[in-house]
Amino acid sequence: MALEHRAFLYRGTDDFLSVSVPYLRAGLERGQNVVAVVREPHLSALRDTLGDAGVGYVDSADFYQHPVRTLRDYQAIVKQSAPRGVCALAEPIWEGWDERQTLEWIRYESLINVVFKDADASALCPYDTESLPPRVLAEARRTHPLLVAPGHEGANDEYIDPVAFGSDCDRDLRSRRSPRPDRPGEAEYLPIDGADLHRLRSFVSVRARAHGLREQAEQNLVTAVNEVAANALQHGTPPIGLWMWRDGPDLVCEVGDHGFWRPGPGPLTGFVPPETALQSGFGLWTVRLLVDLMELRAGWDGTFVRLRKRP
Repeated sequence: MALEHRAFLYRGTDDFLSVSVPYLRAGLERGQNVVAVVREPHLSALRDTLGDAGVGYVDSADFYQHPVRTLRDYQAIVKQSAPRGVCALAEPIWEGWDERQTLEWIRYESLINVVFKDADASALCPYDTESLPPRVLAEARRTHPLLVAPGHEGANDEYIDPVAFGSDCDRDLRSRRSPRPDRPGEAEYLPIDGADLHRLRSFVSVRARAHGLREQAEQNLVTAVNEVAANALQHGTPPIGLWMWRDGPDLVCEVGDHGFWRPGPGPLTGFVPPETALQSGFGLWTVRLLVDLMELRAGWDGTFVRLRKRP
């Protein structure tokens, strides 16, 4: 059975319940593992209507904190549910993100179609037309093959293939960045000129502690920077270096070289969770799990991987 991935454009709580309640009841009747990952007050409204029998309730505010980790957690639900299928009411959180983070959450919705394409699963993703920005609503139509909206239920003609959509996201990201690296003048620099990365790890660790990162967050950042640097040494062109600086609450690390390389074999490498550690993209996928945001920019001026972490 292939994935059924629907965007649900609703207006108000009554409209939300009129579609989501029958959808969840149908999943229960099919014997699927039924989960409702939605925000309040909808979470309480669903509990009052359906009760607790057979439905797993999760607050979106707890589940939707990091797109790569959310993708991983949905994977775990699908795997643990087998051989039963999964029926998910999945309402992302769109408030509180900056432009870069919003773009990554939009990309996440598109990636769902790749990661779960062969899964015995259905996902109904509610979008509040009264409160969400027009851009988010427009992108919902581009990232879901099926659409439930006023006057329409079925195939979505605005849907874009995830590979093409990912390329659009990359172009959007590049358009938001200046042609030259937009790092501040006070950024600290460390050259990376050898396979022994002990000095690099110490450099990052000291500055992470000074920024207020806790031990686990510090270790995650050190591991992520080490992975990116090792990748640059293997695939990049010297000189290779690391820049670090503060950007508001974020500690930013950027590894750059003078080569023009892209992850292979395709534009989704590093976004789709690999099956094994030997699969291409495993390193970049791991890096995305370890930091709050990872951006990759490759051009004729070099390749730059920027990592953000906050306390």
